Amino acid sequence: MKKQDVQREIEKLRNTIRRHDYLYYVLSEPEISDGEYDSLLHRLKELEEAYPEFKSPASPTQRVIGGVLEGFKTVRHKIPMLSLDNTYVEEEVREWERRLRRFLNTNENIDYMVELKIDGVSCSLIYEKGVLRLASTRGDGEVGEDVTANIRTVKSVPLKLLGKSPQYLEVRGEVYINKSDFARLNRERKERGESLFANSRNAASGSLKLLEPRIVAERNLRFLAHSFGQIRGENVTTQEEFLSRLREWGLKTDIHSRYCKNLEEVLEFYNYWKGKREELEYEADGVVIKVNSFSLQKALGHTLKSPRWAVAYKFPAHQATTKVENVIIQVGRTGVITPVAVLKPVSCGGVTISRATLHNFDEVRRLKLKIGDWVLVERAGDVIPKIVKVIFSRRQGKERLIKLPQKCPACGKKIIKLKEEEVAFYCINPRCPAQIKKSLLHFAKREAMDIEGLGESVVNELVDRGLIKDLADIYFLKKEDLLKLPLFADKKADNLLEAIEKSKKAALARFLYGLGIKHIGYKAAQVLADSFPDIEDFFHLKLEDIENLPDMGRIMAESVTKYFSQAEVKELISKFKKAGMVWEQERGKKVKGSLGGKKFVFTGELSKWSRYEAEELVRSLGGEASSSVSKKTDFVVVGNNPGSKLRKAKELGIKIISEEEFERMVKE
Repeated sequence: MKKQDVQREIEKLRNTIRRHDYLYYVLSEPEISDGEYDSLLHRLKELEEAYPEFKSPASPTQRVIGGVLEGFKTVRHKIPMLSLDNTYVEEEVREWERRLRRFLNTNENIDYMVELKIDGVSCSLIYEKGVLRLASTRGDGEVGEDVTANIRTVKSVPLKLLGKSPQYLEVRGEVYINKSDFARLNRERKERGESLFANSRNAASGSLKLLEPRIVAERNLRFLAHSFGQIRGENVTTQEEFLSRLREWGLKTDIHSRYCKNLEEVLEFYNYWKGKREELEYEADGVVIKVNSFSLQKALGHTLKSPRWAVAYKFPAHQATTKVENVIIQVGRTGVITPVAVLKPVSCGGVTISRATLHNFDEVRRLKLKIGDWVLVERAGDVIPKIVKVIFSRRQGKERLIKLPQKCPACGKKIIKLKEEEVAFYCINPRCPAQIKKSLLHFAKREAMDIEGLGESVVNELVDRGLIKDLADIYFLKKEDLLKLPLFADKKADNLLEAIEKSKKAALARFLYGLGIKHIGYKAAQVLADSFPDIEDFFHLKLEDIENLPDMGRIMAESVTKYFSQAEVKELISKFKKAGMVWEQERGKKVKGSLGGKKFVFTGELSKWSRYEAEELVRSLGGEASSSVSKKTDFVVVGNNPGSKLRKAKELGIKIISEEEFERMVKE
C-alpha cells in the first residue's frame, strides 16, 4: 500500500472507532457487535505497528500505557475548582433562591438546569485543538495531581473530541464506578483476602491514584462531564446549551438532567429521584441545581469556597456510624443460621435503623467484629442494612467476642454445615418453629398458594399456640381453632378458611415453588411441573433427569432430589393428599394461546400491571416470561424508568415494545 493510502485508512479507522466508542460508552446505543469492534481495533493496531510514523497519542489504540508510573506530578488549576455548598433541607434551597434574587436585585423568574450529583471524584480534562492533553484531580481546589495516564484508560473519555471542537476546553466532571463494577471489584478483593472499599466513591478515588494504568483499565472507571473551567473558540450562553455541545463533542453527560423553568420544577425533580435513586446504575447522592444563564452566573460570581449560582441538594445519607450493642441469631426458612447486629439506632438513608445483617460467621471473622464496636453501616433502598467496616480506632478494650452458637436458638437442636466448603450453618430440624413460620409465609404468598389472610401475625399465633407444626396443618384448621385466637372474628375466620380451601386446587408449579425448595424459584418450579406433572414422580427422579432440563443445572437438580429423598417430605405430601389437595396438572403444561412460543422480558415500571401480573398474563396466553434478556428473547416490554435490560436488548437487536403495544398484543 502507498503511505498516503495507509494514512487515510488509519484516520478512517480512528474516526470509525471513536464514533463507536461514543455510541457505546456515551449514548449506550451500540451499532456493531463486540467482535466487529475488536476487528476494527485489531486492524488499526496492525497498521500503526507497521507504520509507526503515523502513531498518535490520540489514537484509540493508545488508551492503556504499559509500565508503572513513578508518581503523580502536581498541576495548578488556571481556574480554581471550587466545591459546592450543600443542603439536605428544602427550606434552605428556597432561601438560596431568595439570596440569588437579593444579589441580582430582581423579582424576575430564574430558570435552572438540574443534574444528578454522581458520587464520584472530581476531575478536570484539558483539550487543545480537540486532543486530550491533561487530566488532573481537584486536589485542594488550587492544586491537583496529574492523572492523565490513568484517565486515558477511561473509555467514556474521548482522546480526541468529535466534530468541530473548541480551540481550548477545560471540562470538569466526575470519575465514578458503576454499582455492578463496584460489587465485582469488592468480590474479587474479598477472594484475594484484601480489604474492601467502603463505597463506590472510595473505589473510584483509589483506582484513579494507582500507579499502574493497566490495573486502572480493569476497574472500568467512567467519566461524566458537568461544567467547565475555561472554553475558547466556542460561544455558549446557557448550561443547557453547554451540556448539548458536550454530547456533540463525544463527552458523556447526565442523561437525566432537566431544564426547569422555576424552583418548583427543580423540587419535583429532586423528589422523583430521591425515590428512584436505587434504579440508577451508579450512586447518586443528590442533585446539583445551577442557574441556567451564564450571564447570570457571571453576575452572581462566587465566594472564596463556592459558586453562588449553584447548590447541591443532597439525598438522605446512605451510610452512618453507630455502635454494635449486641449480636442475635436468626433462623431462616431453609434453616440457615444468620448473625444479626443490634445497633444503637441511627438515621441512615432517610430511615432509622437498629439492625444490620452479618450474613454468616465467616463475615464476622473477616470484619474482626466484636460486640461494643463502632462501625460504618450502609443502607441501599429497601435492602437490609449491612456493616461495611469496623472503626478500630474507637475500640476501648471492653468489646466482647462473638461466639458461634452450638444449638439452634429456636428449637435447641444442634446446628451443622451441610457441606464442608459452605460458609453457612443450618438447623436441619424439620419441625423447628422458626423455620415453620417463615416457610408458611412463603407458602401462602401470592406467587405460591395465594392464601390471602395468612399473614405474619396470624402465622405467629398459629405456630406459637401449637396449632401448626408443618405446612400441611393449615388444611386441617377448623373455624373453632381460629375463633380462639384474638385476631379472629366470625367473618375473618370464614374468609381465611375459604382462601385455604381454594388453594387446594393450585397449579403444581405454584405448589412446588411454595414448598420453598432451596435454589428453586418460580420459573424453575414451572419447568419441573411442565416436565413431571405427577407429584409422585419427584420421589423417583435422578440427578440427570433434572439437570438436563431447560434453565436447570447440577446444583438445582441436587437440591430437588435431596429434598424429595427425605422421609419427612414423603409424609408431608401424603398429608397434603389426605387433606384433599388436587393439583391442577393442566395449568402446569404448555398453554396454547395468542403468545404461544414467544419469550418476553419486562423492564421498568408498568402502569396497568405489577411485574408478576404481567408475567402471569404472558404464561396464561402460552408465552414465556423471563427475568433476563438473551438472544432467545422475542420482546422486551419497556415501562417507566427502564434499567440495563433495555440496553442489553438494543445490543442484541431484540424487538422493544411499549406497555401499550403489549396491551394490544394480549387483547388480540
